[in-house]
Amino acid sequence: MSSKIADVAERAGVSTATVSRVLADKPHVRDETRQRVLTAIQDLGYRPSRVARSLRSQRAAIIGLIVSDIQNPFFTAIVRGVEDIAYGRQYGVFLCNSDEDPDKEALYIDLMLAEHVSGVIISPTTAGAYHYQRLLDAGTPLVAVDRRLADAEVDTVVVNNAATAHRLVTWLVQEGHERIGAVIGSDLATTGTERLAGYEHALRDHDLPIEPELIRTGLPKRDIGYGLTNDLLSLSSPPTAIFAGNNLLTLGALGALHDQGLIVGRDMALAAFDHMDWMDVLDPPLTVAAQPTYEMGRQAGELLFRRMQEPRRPIREVVLNARIYGGVNVGHGEVV
Repeated sequence: MSSKIADVAERAGVSTATVSRVLADKPHVRDETRQRVLTAIQDLGYRPSRVARSLRSQRAAIIGLIVSDIQNPFFTAIVRGVEDIAYGRQYGVFLCNSDEDPDKEALYIDLMLAEHVSGVIISPTTAGAYHYQRLLDAGTPLVAVDRRLADAEVDTVVVNNAATAHRLVTWLVQEGHERIGAVIGSDLATTGTERLAGYEHALRDHDLPIEPELIRTGLPKRDIGYGLTNDLLSLSSPPTAIFAGNNLLTLGALGALHDQGLIVGRDMALAAFDHMDWMDVLDPPLTVAAQPTYEMGRQAGELLFRRMQEPRRPIREVVLNARIYGGVNVGHGEVV
């Protein structure tokens, strides 16, 4: 016979209302009391009815998660971090892939509003808040992850993009390079603009000119990185080093260099955002900035549930550190 909320209350020596507050992760429950309730839940194997919870709250026991490219391992790790937080609170995750398409993203926002999800975490396709505002207007808690929403007051989890890009480009300069190309995501998303700012800042700090012909931007996809790198290589005076703005752009850049018969570390220096497992087999190794992707997802999940509990709490932005791996004069695992 399955346990009921009254059984949990009796086992923990509290009221059913207190059990409900613990299940909803509400504040103002003493830690000792909360632990007794959680122990009773575990001992009895109690599982709350999601249908009943939804009827009481008028929202589904589900959170929405919209990522830009589910095929990108970067976002896969973020999804896992979010899912672990949601599972621990007995919520499901409604996962959608915008594929860097604002129209597709808007469609999924409509769907989440129709399904009355309890909150949404999003890696926005654009910095503008024109359709994200509909979630806020409906009272749906919203958290931005990886990319900022420039025109909306929402909780946010990002990496120190500009500082990390500055460190990567500085390493290239220290290696003796003066013509450094950039293959970066477009200015539609804040990651692209922030990483470009770090690139330009590093050049200015070392009295190097910012040359527009050496800067290529586009959607953060492998084929785009391939084409943008080929554009740089076709210049009458091509760069001797390239800064790549994310892992898929890096993969495209490596493909272009390979097809041109150029070897990284001998014919072209390369520094890039995102450490991927496949990079470990490259010789020489790439100089890369490893982002704490799982932690980004976990922090975004934590912020969302706090916002769901306390809708009027102050807005918070979490900025996490990246680590630089590989490369001469960089060090292994240096925090930037």
